[in-house]
Amino acid sequence: MIRLATIGTSTIAHDLVDAVGLVDGIEVVAVYSRDAAKGRAFADSIGVQAVFSDLAALLASPDIDAVYVASPNAIHEQQALAAVRAGKHVLVEKPAVTTADAWAALCREASEHGVVLIEGMRTAYDPGLDVIRELLGSLGTIRRVQLGYQKRSARYAAVLAGEQVNIFDPALAGGALRDLGVYPLHVLVNLFGEPTSLQAASVTVASGADGAGTLLCTYPGFVAEVLYSKITTSNLPSEIQGELGTLLIDHAAAPGLLTVELLDGTTSTHPLPPRPHVLSDEVERFVELVRTSGDATPDQALTATTLRLIDAALAV
Repeated sequence: MIRLATIGTSTIAHDLVDAVGLVDGIEVVAVYSRDAAKGRAFADSIGVQAVFSDLAALLASPDIDAVYVASPNAIHEQQALAAVRAGKHVLVEKPAVTTADAWAALCREASEHGVVLIEGMRTAYDPGLDVIRELLGSLGTIRRVQLGYQKRSARYAAVLAGEQVNIFDPALAGGALRDLGVYPLHVLVNLFGEPTSLQAASVTVASGADGAGTLLCTYPGFVAEVLYSKITTSNLPSEIQGELGTLLIDHAAAPGLLTVELLDGTTSTHPLPPRPHVLSDEVERFVELVRTSGDATPDQALTATTLRLIDAALAV
């Protein structure tokens, strides 16, 4: 049994705990929070006894095999690095770290210490992507791709009121691209690899973080757009357009229904089976790698490519 500790007490940490409960071979045994009271409240809510407010003490515990890092983005690197050096396996919430160089260094450390390190990127392990790959052949030559995730954050009202909140705080590596845009960008890389060029434009909110934006990625023979926003909402599907037809994806970050519309008038729908939990596939992959001492290099490479593109987009 893999004994997992959570670092952070956010909503995503609670979701991860729920997903762990659906996967064999792993259990949450401890909670870490700098705020002991928050840690205790979170632990009580998930039925866990052990609470740490000292990270070094948690990482020194022989009763913990792995950690899930779900702290603010800017803190991921230092906490994941400390865990790796303590010999703990690490599942780190997306975005794993703030730069591609930092990720490369962290992966080297994980290799040197013989531990598993992967990013908790739910799109990387979504079986729906395999179905999308199968359907691409019916579209003919791909010419345009448009993938998006645009949903106004419930916390944006606080930003408009002049408050500083973590997910919109540049000092904590907040912003729409790292929070939501990373999903369709990762799907793009997963399906088509790294683009040959990238252009970017974004809207900045009062906090200084990006609130919405567009990436234009060029591939041999086709172009791809990644649309993202945390200050507006879109319910339009994502599209992959070929010369013979178009594939509609209801939700790029968690596809549930795929529709193929061919130029000959044929339309077919492909409902995807429900997943036990949106995060369960990444937990299963993590367990598999830890149990088998498997090779996480392909997982890490997808994260590396996505982070390089985010670096390039935010540098514009």
